[in-house]
Amino acid sequence: MTRLSRYFAILSCLAVLAAGCATPTPTSPPANAAVERSFEAGGRLSARRGSDGVAVHFTWRHAPRTDDFDVATPLGQTVARMRGDPAGVRVERPNEAPADYPDWGTLTRAVLGVAIPVDGLASWIQGAGDSKGGADIERDSLGRPLVLRQQGWEIVYAYASDEAPARPMRLVMRYPDSEPIEVRIVVDRFSAP
Repeated sequence: MTRLSRYFAILSCLAVLAAGCATPTPTSPPANAAVERSFEAGGRLSARRGSDGVAVHFTWRHAPRTDDFDVATPLGQTVARMRGDPAGVRVERPNEAPADYPDWGTLTRAVLGVAIPVDGLASWIQGAGDSKGGADIERDSLGRPLVLRQQGWEIVYAYASDEAPARPMRLVMRYPDSEPIEVRIVVDRFSAP
């Protein structure tokens, strides 16, 4: 993986998963599903910005004041480990010195040069709007979110079954920019304490 691809992988994962230093209060959880304040999620992620793209596996451990996020290639080689808390974000990559950032937003700006809102993503991955409000949600016949629009992002959800309400299994996130960003996530596992 090139240096640019590694940075893009870090950004993509942050753009999709890591919440800031606090868990937002969701505005609209999926029908019959609680929005968890702490959880562990894992799966696959692919991201594209303009003609650049990357595919990674991720493991994300989220708690109200901390986020631990591991990124690996599809073959399992660790690309980066990130830890964020109120004191800042530390990124560790193999064979490189750790890099520290004051917060997730500064990291995404430094990596990509574009301010990407990351503060509501712990709710978005669960199919809910974040605490900032202004979420526009389209629902299916079971009351589950199909499309969520907030902070300039559009998130399209898919579920494993058309039966009982459940957490989203797939997300496609799009952000319009001079080079639009598209991130696809497949959540293979999600658990809460």
